[in-house]
This record gives sequence, C-alpha cells and structure tokens, in this order.
Amino acid sequence: MQQVLTKQVTEDKLKLGKYEFTSRLFVGTGKYPSMPIMKEALEASGAEVVTVAVRRLNLKDPKGESLMDHIDTKRYTILPNTAGCYSAEEAVRTVYMAREAGFSDMIKLEVLADERTLLPDLLETLKATGQLVKEGFTVLVYTSDDPIIAKRLEEAGATSVMPAGSPIGSGQGVLNRNNIRIILENARVPIIVDAGVGTASDVSIAMELGCEGVLLNTGIAHAKDPVKMARAMRLACESGRLAYLAGRIPKRLYAKASSPEKDF
Repeated sequence: MQQVLTKQVTEDKLKLGKYEFTSRLFVGTGKYPSMPIMKEALEASGAEVVTVAVRRLNLKDPKGESLMDHIDTKRYTILPNTAGCYSAEEAVRTVYMAREAGFSDMIKLEVLADERTLLPDLLETLKATGQLVKEGFTVLVYTSDDPIIAKRLEEAGATSVMPAGSPIGSGQGVLNRNNIRIILENARVPIIVDAGVGTASDVSIAMELGCEGVLLNTGIAHAKDPVKMARAMRLACESGRLAYLAGRIPKRLYAKASSPEKDF
C-alpha cells in the first residue's frame, strides 16, 4: 500500500511552464534561528523549490558569505522573489538583478502596498506581471484572494497565480475559502496559496480545495521545532492533494447509515 501511495504522489506532477515538480510544497529561507536549522528543515519539507529574497542576497561581494552558501543548488530549484519591493519598477529591476546573478527565468513576483500590512499593490503587480511576461520570464505572482484580479493576472500571462490565504506571516491560514474556490473555478493556470499558513492543517485545507500547491515560510521557520513542522507540512501537502484527487463525500444535514440495508 505504501508503494502505491508513493507512486501516486511521484506521478502527480506540478507543471509550471517548462518546469515540472513532484513536490507541491514551496518553502522560503528567511527567519530561521540558524542556517543549519534552515538546511535541515528544507530537507525535511521534501520541497524541490526553495524561494529566496533577491534583496537579501549578497550579490555585490561574491567572496562574502551568502545565503546561497547554505543551499544545495543541485538539489533545489531556486525561486528568486521580489520581497520588499513597493513598485513595479523596483520589482522589475530586482528580477533583472536575479537574472544577472545567474538564476533561472522562473521568478516569484511580489509588489507590496505598505510595510504594515504587507498586502499586495494590485495595480503595480499587474503592471509588473505584463512587463516581465513580455520579456520571457516564468512569472509566479503573489496577489490577494480577489477572484477578479486573479483572472486579470492570468490574462496578463502569469504562469501561476498565488493568492494569499491570509496576511504574510500572520499564521491565520486560509481565511476566505469561498474566494479561493471561485479563483479555482475560473483559473486555467495553477493556483498556489501563498502566505498566512500557520500549521499543517492550513496546508491540507488549501490542497483539499484543489490548489496546485502551497508556498510558506514563517509557519516553519518560527515554529518551536522548525524541522518537525517542516515534515508535518510535507505530509499535510501530500495528504491534502490525495484527498482532493480521491473526492470527498458530500456533506449532509442528517445521518446516513454506513451499513447497507440489505446483505448483498
């Protein structure tokens, strides 16, 4: 049975443009107590894609210590992100820096409105998406859970739309399941929940709704035991995906006997 389940997971690929992955859990690299703990947590998560904030990297001094010194680039696909950018122009410039540093053309676009809420600036996000798509980037774009803007970003050429489950780092989980469901109903690109995940059940909820993946950072990095939480997130992602593919029973107001009325 275990071999059957393992086969189901490994053969269920996530496709993002020309890229293909077995794991549907994307993890970040910030906020960990130490680099060794980060390294161990990444391994426990089973993730194949690791996202790094370009603005955190030491790109000016290649001889100095860098976050990338602690990440096995042969094992993980690096997803550079534009965290900390507050305009389309700044985000696009940051993506250019990532390209010049030798990263792949797959990027996570994040354009924030303000430092207090870390909510996305939707107009600037849409503007940056269109520009980067025209220049050939594979754009995974962080946005709100608004179904209309999600569709607009898809129409602008985003490879994946990544609605927030709740505010970045809040740990509140998926607050508006109905909006996520509407986004999923209308989407023709992979939907990956990004931000707000606090624990394993949050990941399961997102995956059971039909999301193609989950991206998280704080939920692991700030856990009392990041390595154990990373493993929990991995299992939740896999079980949530399997549950979605299996198809849940309908919810009923009244009881329904599980035993047949006749013995046959």
